[in-house]
Formats: sequence, structure tokens, C-alpha cells
Amino acid sequence: MKVFAWIVLAVVAMIILALIFYLVVGAVIFKFTFARKNKNGRASKKNVDKQIKKYGIDLCWWDKVKFKQVKIQNREKMTLSGRFFENKSGKTVILSHGYGGSYFEMQPYCKFFVEKNFNVLVVDNRAHGESEGRCIGFGWYDRLDLLDWIDFVNQNLENQKILLFGVSMGATAVCCASSENLPSNVVGIISDCAFANGEKQVRAVVKKKIKLGNILVRLFTSYLKRVYSFDMAMVDAIKQVKNTKVPILYIHGSADDFVPVQNLYDLYDATPEGFRDKYIVEDAGHALSYKSAGVMYEHKINTFLSRFTKI
Repeated sequence: MKVFAWIVLAVVAMIILALIFYLVVGAVIFKFTFARKNKNGRASKKNVDKQIKKYGIDLCWWDKVKFKQVKIQNREKMTLSGRFFENKSGKTVILSHGYGGSYFEMQPYCKFFVEKNFNVLVVDNRAHGESEGRCIGFGWYDRLDLLDWIDFVNQNLENQKILLFGVSMGATAVCCASSENLPSNVVGIISDCAFANGEKQVRAVVKKKIKLGNILVRLFTSYLKRVYSFDMAMVDAIKQVKNTKVPILYIHGSADDFVPVQNLYDLYDATPEGFRDKYIVEDAGHALSYKSAGVMYEHKINTFLSRFTKI
């Protein structure tokens, strides 16, 4: 009888230890991956400076143009922050940044659209910058926040043609929004280096950096689903773009080693004919297509807008 009791006790202890390990490891991975990013954007000043140089961001430009900070409450009652510049125009672009970023790193794209006479709304995605949220949306929940930002534009400006533009995670967000019940005045989407599937993207990144990465990914995705009700299997931009009624331009760098260019082909092939266009920038790394291609990047966007949206 004593032996049986000791066996039961040992089994219970192992279960408790396994549960503690599961929760601790899950929480640690969450902290460094899906937990909200610091208020000013990326995690360290060193990394901020690196990104400013890498992407050619002119921080002084924000002061010159004087964007106005705007805030909304999304459908989950989170307060989301954005920067808005009204250009007295009948066309508005909504821009969504990448993982770990904030509105400020979208400066080159904002400048391009301001000079094209767009009203420009650039947002801080949930759990980034000055927007609320404990868990990043990884493009999936951000798609719903984009719907709320579209409502903001339509409530504050009349007779607008709206364009959605995203980079990296923000590009996945605009792709995922494509099959939602978008208002008829959303006339186009531009996706720059989107990942096609959230779980596959996490798995690929972790596998490159950590041995036994697949085991950790399975543990973390289970933790994320149980603790935060976030099922990574839902983050499937391919499934979303299959039903788009809005034309999409896909842009990607051929040398992207973070989100490989195969993601573009997968998304493009899934998009209905007549609603798709693509532009691959040779030798460009992740989110560096604009910096690499410059005028040709702008020309491709202009051609897409003229051909597909009539903006």
C-alpha cells in the first residue's frame, strides 16, 4: 500500500512540475515575443538607431509635416493611437507597421503618400507604440483594428477612396483584412513582405535560432491558445486573400531571409485573377524593397493605383 501511495505521489509531483515548466517556459517565451513592445517602438535604443539607419528614416520629417495624434477605441475597448495628416484630399491611405515597430518607422512611406496628395493615417498596432494591448495581434487581430480605423476615416472625412498599406506584420494584417466586410470605398491593398501563415513564420524563425525549436513552438502555441485564447493556426493570410474583393499588390525582396519571397508566391497564387499584381525587388532584404528600388518602387505603386483602383 505504501509503495502504491509513493507511486501516486511521484506521478502527481511530476504532473505539477510539468505544469510549472509549461507555464514558466510559455510565459518567458511570451515575454520576449508576443508581449507588448515598449512605448517608443523597438526594445532597445541601440536597435532603434539601427532601424533608423537601415530604413532611411528621417525623424525630423515628422515635425516638418506635423501629423496630429488621434485615438480610437477598438471593438475590444482598447485605446489605439495613430498619427493623421489631412491633405484636403478625396483619397486616404492607412499604413500599418511591422512587428516590434511603431508609426515612426513608416516615415518613408508616409512621405511618399503625402507627396501624392493622400490624406495619411499611420497607426500604432495593438501592443505597440502608444496603443494599448497586452498581446500583439501578429496581423490577425490587427485586421479587425484596421476595420475600426477605416470607420474612423469615414466618420471624419467625406467621400474618401481608401487604400490599405502594410509592411511585414502590417502587410499580413492588410492581407487578412482583405476578405472582411470592407466598406465599398476601400479600393486597394498594398502588401510589402507579408508572411503568409503565422504559425509557419514563428516556426521558421525559431528553428533557425534554437535547437529543438519545433518542441518550443508547439509548447508556446499551446500556451498562447490556453492562456490568451490566441490560436496561431488562425493566422492564415492565404485563406483570407482567396476571398478578396479588393485588388492587392504584393511586394517582396528576393533576398529576404526573414520572410522568404516564397510567401509572396503563395499569397499571389491564392488571390483571384483580376485582383492581384506583384513586384519582386531583386537582392532586397526584409522590408528593404523601397530603400533598394526607390523610384522603381514608387513607379510600381503608381501603376497599380492607376490600373486597379483609379485613384
